[in-house]
Amino acid sequence: MEQYKQEFIEFMVDSNVLKFGEFTLKSGRKSPFFMNAGAYVTGAQLRKLGQFYAKAIYDNYGTDFDILFGPAYKGIPLSVATVMAFSELYDKEVKYCSNRKEVKDHGDVGILLGSELKDGDKVVIIEDVTTSGKSIEETFPILRGQANVDVVGLMVSLNRQEKGKTQQNALAEIREVYGIETGAIVTMEEVIAYLYNRNHRGRILIDDTVKAALDAYYAQYGAK
Repeated sequence: MEQYKQEFIEFMVDSNVLKFGEFTLKSGRKSPFFMNAGAYVTGAQLRKLGQFYAKAIYDNYGTDFDILFGPAYKGIPLSVATVMAFSELYDKEVKYCSNRKEVKDHGDVGILLGSELKDGDKVVIIEDVTTSGKSIEETFPILRGQANVDVVGLMVSLNRQEKGKTQQNALAEIREVYGIETGAIVTMEEVIAYLYNRNHRGRILIDDTVKAALDAYYAQYGAK
């Protein structure tokens, strides 16, 4: 596993973004873990988060794209932090773009924040996590409604590797339906392998009991 992936797993834990216990998800599933990207709230956290995203995007898509699109609302700070990191790490100026939930009809009019979209722009979409693919269903019409853009791919922070609408995980479904590449900074498989019985700052986050709960959860909801 790449060094930045290991560091990102520890970063999620230290930022109180990734937790283990008993949680009820929006889907109604009872999950032994929970990921909340809204817990990244400080300048230092957002700076590091942008760097992790930038490294993963570079590994998956290189530098041949023009726009980083972050769907409202969580995608807005993600896109801003990541384009700044991309400039710093790879000396590549990528523009950020996000959507508004409501169209603005005065001043800076329209549905977009940041850069305008032009025909032929190569776009990477950035999100925190994708479980069902619903956000992409909303994002694609917005992008295509503004210009004839080329969506290069989607990058999320964590691939939960759970069944979406089919037996595949949500990222695999998105690849199939929309014909775009998808990637994640880390997968839950990598998280579990790295943290299992590992002492992290005096705690073992995934001991045998938690591992058994995770195994049971993925036996029921894991994607093929």
